[in-house]
Amino acid sequence: MQTTHRIIKNYRRKRVIVCLVLSLSTLVCTLIIGFISQRNLNQQTAVAFVSHAVDTLDKILQPLETGREVVQPLIGLPCVEVNFLLRKHAASLQTVRSIGLIKNGILYCSSMFGNRDIPISQFQPQLPAAQPLLLLTTDQPLMKGSPVLIQWYPAPGQSEDGIMEIVNIDLIARMLLEPQLPIISDVNLSVGGKYLNHERQLSDRLIADAGDNVYQQASLNFPFIITVNGPGLTALALKSLPSQLPLAVIFSMLVGYIAWLATASRMSFTREINFGLASGEFELFCQPLIDAKKQDCVGVEILLRWNNPRQGWIAPDIFIPLAEEHNLIVPLTRYVLIETVRHLAIFPPAPGFHIGINVAASHFRDGTLLHDLNRVWFSAEPAQQLVIELTERDTLLEMDYNMVEALHQKGVKLAIDDFGTGSSSLSWLEKLNPEVLKIDKSFTAAIGTDAVNSTVTDIIIALAQRLNIELVAEGVETSDQASHLRLHGVDILQGFLYARPMPLRDFPQWLAESSPPPASHNGDMMPSTP
Repeated sequence: MQTTHRIIKNYRRKRVIVCLVLSLSTLVCTLIIGFISQRNLNQQTAVAFVSHAVDTLDKILQPLETGREVVQPLIGLPCVEVNFLLRKHAASLQTVRSIGLIKNGILYCSSMFGNRDIPISQFQPQLPAAQPLLLLTTDQPLMKGSPVLIQWYPAPGQSEDGIMEIVNIDLIARMLLEPQLPIISDVNLSVGGKYLNHERQLSDRLIADAGDNVYQQASLNFPFIITVNGPGLTALALKSLPSQLPLAVIFSMLVGYIAWLATASRMSFTREINFGLASGEFELFCQPLIDAKKQDCVGVEILLRWNNPRQGWIAPDIFIPLAEEHNLIVPLTRYVLIETVRHLAIFPPAPGFHIGINVAASHFRDGTLLHDLNRVWFSAEPAQQLVIELTERDTLLEMDYNMVEALHQKGVKLAIDDFGTGSSSLSWLEKLNPEVLKIDKSFTAAIGTDAVNSTVTDIIIALAQRLNIELVAEGVETSDQASHLRLHGVDILQGFLYARPMPLRDFPQWLAESSPPPASHNGDMMPSTP
């Protein structure tokens, strides 16, 4: 059997677990999403960098290709005549360091140095050539081994004549080859198997650290490739996670808080009661009422039991107070009324057979109880006598007493349950004018002892007899208690001595086997369920 503390603790623990799981899941998901986003962003940044570098170098080389039509007609003309034109054209291109005219394999005119007479093959063995070439090499004579980028265009139909244009390598290094840390640690321009990095170092192979990601893109217009390399995307994205952690923690805490608010009603005992009503988990039990003199069954008290498949049997002492606290006692009582009417056929159809139903004072508000009785009980026109049992822990408002009078006029008996345990017993007797008083089991248990409750029991009996009110003693468990109550004029007895609370479906069998006296059974045939 579950206890209130244990059930509430279980629901609170489940609620905390759900909120923690959602919060931690949000934290993990946020970091994972941030990691993936950062990884993709790093990759996009590298790819965009490569694409931009290729486009930029294409734009640098494109004017050289289109401008050769201006320079080629100058091949073969005296240098003194064309040197000014060469300088002017080189200045207009801005990205070209110098332009040289080659005739019969001899560099005879330079925009930078004027008249020359040097076989071009002495410092560039690949030239002259019959087709256009883009060369990444070193210039020994003039620039002391510094890397140069040369664009060669042969004259039409000639392999020994042509134009040699030297591109400003410093400009390329500054514009295109500067790394973008931490994503891109090195950038290389590759032409003809040679690699130039941002430090203007020329090598025959690509230098990259193990585990680096390498991205390459070739130009569609010129024979060069831009290559970038940098730390692995995964490692780089992992390094960025600490910076994302504060925001992820705040977001996860917000989700956890929202989950805590959202589960306040969904993961609570009140929701469990509603779910139990909707799922038919509640079951009606009854406990017989025995005529003290004749030992006949003259009625039953209807009791509600809850076999919760998630928690097991939950005692009424647990779910009834919680239902009252959370304004769910009225739906529970309404359920008891409906189910009782549905099972009326199992009870003797005699006007003197009492069916007692416990009702909370809150059910009297605005005539709700009377409305429910008209709709459920009186519409069924039952032969049995309805007894409404009120406990003294409930508080009736002044307007509720009008409903009490209406119930009297309808022929409904009123009983004060657990009489003597509350704080307003005498005032209730005056205002409710009840037909029945039910002696609490704590007073019954004190019979035959010197306890104060034993004296109180005798006082209650005397008071009821003086006011001509029917008495029902609860909790009768021994023959001595039954004898004492019977000798003192108590009308009806109820307790384990006669029968334990039983499912409604078992009542007809009990009734058939309960004579002579029900006490001989001592409840042995009754189910042990609470």
